[in-house]
Amino acid sequence: MIEILPDMPDGVTGIRVSGRLAGDDLRKFRPAMEELLGTGEIRIVEVIASDYEGFGPGGLAEDLKLGFGALLQHHSAFKRIAVVSDKEWVAHTLHALAWMVPGELAVFGIDELERAKEWAAG
Repeated sequence: MIEILPDMPDGVTGIRVSGRLAGDDLRKFRPAMEELLGTGEIRIVEVIASDYEGFGPGGLAEDLKLGFGALLQHHSAFKRIAVVSDKEWVAHTLHALAWMVPGELAVFGIDELERAKEWAAG
């Protein structure tokens, strides 16, 4: 499941992923992503919930289509991405792939959501 988080600083979009992320979840999220891409400057706080289980049916394919499409068309718009998670593998994966991510990327612990919001807004 993907949900938009309330109470974000101006110019920051917050999302939370939980459970098993299916292709339908990502297709439902596409309009919100397209709206975000239209802002010209992308700042995201992504919370990967403790109950996140990875991709379900069609999830990986839709994630790659949505993600790579956004990166290719809006590469310079990505300013800051804060990822909030208590999953150790998330931090390891992001550190290994950070060179591929446009803009700045930072990883925060699940108890550091407020700090992540401030960083993304900065």
